[in-house]
Amino acid sequence: MGYPGKNHKQYQTPKRPFELSRIEEETRLVIEYGLRNKREVWIAKGALRKYRKAAREIIALQSTGSEQVRVERKKEELIGSLQRSGMLGENADIDNVLALKVEQQLDRRLQTQVYRRGFARSPKQARQFITHGHIAIGGRRVTIPGYTVSAKEQEEITYSGSSPLVSDIHSERQRIAKVGR
Repeated sequence: MGYPGKNHKQYQTPKRPFELSRIEEETRLVIEYGLRNKREVWIAKGALRKYRKAAREIIALQSTGSEQVRVERKKEELIGSLQRSGMLGENADIDNVLALKVEQQLDRRLQTQVYRRGFARSPKQARQFITHGHIAIGGRRVTIPGYTVSAKEQEEITYSGSSPLVSDIHSERQRIAKVGR
């Protein structure tokens, strides 16, 4: 298990480091979502890998005919967790968990949510606003661009109370408003 105070990698590097199609796809995602580097894509892929592994374990338990109550509880926990995070819809099942794409995971990042909700002109600017402390969720300042926003928290994203961007007459807010029209 290791020493709990030591930081551990949150990602796995690709098995084939020079595969052209994978490199192009990761580069597209880095540009589209304004990520710092490909490591952030690998972190998102790692999270999806974890969800898919749990779904495959549930399917394996169903096929072996083990305790049906335990299987259903695990299934409800996994799907409920993904629904609360906003990655799955209301009538989702295990097949939907296996069909998740990395884009769905990246869409739940605070950086992407800030850009899509119109608080910034670009994903890069959204990242800058977050790291500089201009964005808050439910009144609490969040400075982590990779923070996973739940479906409940999505509506609570605002400018931080101490940020100069709160004022409508701030020059950057006026530029954002022009781009949003």
